[in-house]
Order: sequence, then C-alpha cells, then structure tokens
Amino acid sequence: MSKSTRKSVLPAKSHEYEFGGPPVVFAASFFVLPIICYLAAFVCNDISGCPVPSMLHPRSLTLMKLKEEVGWPHDGIRGLASFKVTGFVLAYYLLSLILQAALPGIVQQGVQLRSGARLEYKFNAFSSAMTILLGATIGTYLKGPDFALWTFIWDNYTQLLTVNLGIAYALASFVYYRSFTVKAGNKHKRELAVGGHTGNMAYDWFIGRELNPRITIPVVGTIDIKAFCELRPGMLGYVLLDLAFVVHQYKLYGFVSDSIILVTLFQSVYVFDALWMEPAILSTMDITTDGFGFMLAFGDLVWLPFIYSLQARYLAVYPVHLGLPGIAGVFAVQGLGYWIFRSANNEKNRFRTNPKDPRIAHLQYIKTQSGGTLLTSGWWGFSRHPNYLGDFIMAWSYSLPTGIAGYMVKHGSPGLMSHGDMVDGKGVISGGPVKQQVLQGEARGWGMLITYFYVLYFAILLIHRELRDEEACKKKYGKDWEKYQEKVRWRILPGIY
Repeated sequence: MSKSTRKSVLPAKSHEYEFGGPPVVFAASFFVLPIICYLAAFVCNDISGCPVPSMLHPRSLTLMKLKEEVGWPHDGIRGLASFKVTGFVLAYYLLSLILQAALPGIVQQGVQLRSGARLEYKFNAFSSAMTILLGATIGTYLKGPDFALWTFIWDNYTQLLTVNLGIAYALASFVYYRSFTVKAGNKHKRELAVGGHTGNMAYDWFIGRELNPRITIPVVGTIDIKAFCELRPGMLGYVLLDLAFVVHQYKLYGFVSDSIILVTLFQSVYVFDALWMEPAILSTMDITTDGFGFMLAFGDLVWLPFIYSLQARYLAVYPVHLGLPGIAGVFAVQGLGYWIFRSANNEKNRFRTNPKDPRIAHLQYIKTQSGGTLLTSGWWGFSRHPNYLGDFIMAWSYSLPTGIAGYMVKHGSPGLMSHGDMVDGKGVISGGPVKQQVLQGEARGWGMLITYFYVLYFAILLIHRELRDEEACKKKYGKDWEKYQEKVRWRILPGIY
C-alpha cells in the first residue's frame, strides 16, 4: 500500500473545525438553516403581505393571528409535506438521472486525487436542462399559463421546500454511512475528504466525510452524487421556480413586469452559463476539496433554488415597473458583474488547460515547488479572487429590481379593482379581475429584509469562501503562497479588501 493511498483513507491525526465546530453545524443543520427557509416562505406571501402585518407590530402579535397571516396549514405541521409532492419531486430527480445517462455528453477526467488516480465525469447538464425546459415550453404553448407544472409549483411551494430538505437530509445520511466502507487501495478510486473525517459524527455528517461518493443505479449507470447535485436538480429547479413566479404574476395581473423579466433573465443566464461551462466545476473547491455532506446537499438542493429565487417570488405578487432608466441601470450592474466573473474564470481555466493559448500566453505567474502555478497578472493579478467580485456585483442586480420592497395585501370584493390597473406611483397595484388590493403602505422598506437578504448572505458566503481558499492555499503552497501574496496584495476588491 502506497503512502499516498494510506493518507487518502486514514483519519487525520489532527484536525481543525470550520463553521464554529460541531455545536454550530448541528444547530445550523437542524434549526437555523431550515428555519430561515421556512420563514422566507411564510412571512412573505400573497395572503397578508411581505412581511406579514404582525411583524410590523410585534406587541400585538398573537400565535393565532400569525398563523392566519402566514397561511399555516390547517392540518398543522403535517401539511408541510404530501405524498403527491414527494412523488413529483422524486420523479423530477429520476428524470434528471435518466437524462444524464441517456443524452450524449463530454467525458473528462477530474483533477488528480491524493491516491494519484483520476475520476471520469460525464457532462451534459446543459442539454439535460434544455430537454426539460423544452417539455415545459410545449406544455405552456398548449395550455397557456394554466399549464399544470406552473400551477403545481406555486400551489405547493412549501411542500416542495420540505421534500427537497428531506432529500438533503437523506443524501447526507446515506453518504456518511456509506463512507465507512471506503477501503485503502479500492478499485473504485474512493477516498475521504481531508477535513471530513474528524471523528465527530455531527461535524463529519455536515461537512462531508467522503470526497466523491458515487453510486451505481441499474439502467442509469454510475452517478457521481456530488457532481450531480452541484448543477442538476437544484440549478434547474431555480429557473423553474422563477418561471412559475412569472406565470403567476401574469395570471394575477394580466401582464408581466419588466422587473420580474430582468430578475428571471439574469438568474437564468447565471444558471445556463454554469451548465454550459459544466466542466469548469472540476477545478472548484466543492469538487476538489470538500466532502459531500449536508452542507453541499442542502446548499445545492434547498438553499440555492428556494432562497436565490425570493426576488421573483416577491415580484409575482407585487410587480415593480422600472422603466427604461431603471432597466438600463440594472443591466449595467449585471453586465459589469458578469464580465468580471466570466472573464476571470475563463482566464484561469484557459491557463490551466493550455498555458500556451495565445489569449493568456502573456500572463505572468509563479512556479510553485509543488509543481503548480499561480497567476500574478491579468485578472488574477488584480486580486486573488476577482471572480468573487463579479459574483457579488451580479448579486445586486437580482435584488435591485424589487426596489424599496414591502407590501400589504388588503382583501376586498371582486369589484374593488378593475382590469388593467397599473402602478400609480404610490404602490397600489391591481390586475383583473382580482379580489384583493396590494399596496406598500407601512410595509414599505421592510420587505427588503427578504428581497435583499441574498446580497447580505452572498457577501458573507464569498468572504468565508475566500478565507477557506486562503487557508487551503497556504497549506498547499507554503512559502510560495507568501510570495504570491506579496505580488497580489488584495483578496477581492483592491483598496478595500
């Protein structure tokens, strides 16, 4: 048995906890993260407002009143899930698996593992997504906004959240249990993640014990669970949720606002760009370093589709009309962020694939003792993580279309609103015929806690990810990393951070 092979499967002699250690990750897994998702689903709704009125007057808040305002299920917690929705979601996952196996794709090797082996990956996420969206397009063409898919998503939003959360728990538990079957020198090239076998059950279950868990399914074949979750059900689910919200706005008001079109367009571009550039995930920390546990399962299948789509869900109930100046401003923000993000990532990927490529051959770099290279010019001489800067700028373009967010729902008679009414500049919106009036009132501004939450979260995420990257690079490159830091001083944004 080689020394490198032993290192890939044996527990670390010493370890350092991330994310605050076992108590914090346990609380986050079973309380904090699920509660945030459910709060976002319940306190911003089409029943009473965003946020619900009781949150604006906490002194008069009662449990009975709050349950009425948030639309708490009549059958209690059991109403948060259903067999019907579970079957729908499982069928969607199965379809994604079948398309990955059946459709042609690019086969590419991943980075070298600690054992010296390389895993093969099949990439066809883009064509798989296009196939599903083609089916949705045909259905919408035939049935219009009443196509069952869009209605089902809107009517069962909370249940969809619950089922995907359950799948994340199940996957995390399955791969954790199965990771104990990893043996030294195994023919399947399995190995444990460096930081995922501390010996603490709660922490290892969260962070991911096995690096690249794979499973063989009859007919479907071998599936890399982590790579599958990274860009397939959750990513496409993100777009499907947005589209369902667009359709719901149209059904309510008889029009589709420019704001929800922009949000859906930008977020779809982000998703399709990731799907088109699928092989690029092989060089990401998620694939090369992190094990697959609850952290990635929850992030891929729950947090990304349901939290990232909050802006479109808000606009489905309260349309905002930006006009040409607003559209131009938001486009400028999105364009700048995307240009930085994609240019930086393309530069890095081209250099890693072919350093002699004329587009990047002029770039300067440091040759490390470990055999790797560190770019010190171009985008990666601008800062050590320029792609994070582009990502953060783009995050603003997802929230800005919601404006100064917040609305209240006033219920009335069918004749209260007339067809074709538009925004009157004070936040009164209608469409017709409807039985309710949606206006901002005293909720104005408070809805930003929901629609701009993504920006705050993303800033924290990127800074934390950057700190993890820095620590990993220090260990990997040693003194060469110190030389690199002298040449490229700034972490993300020169002059600020």
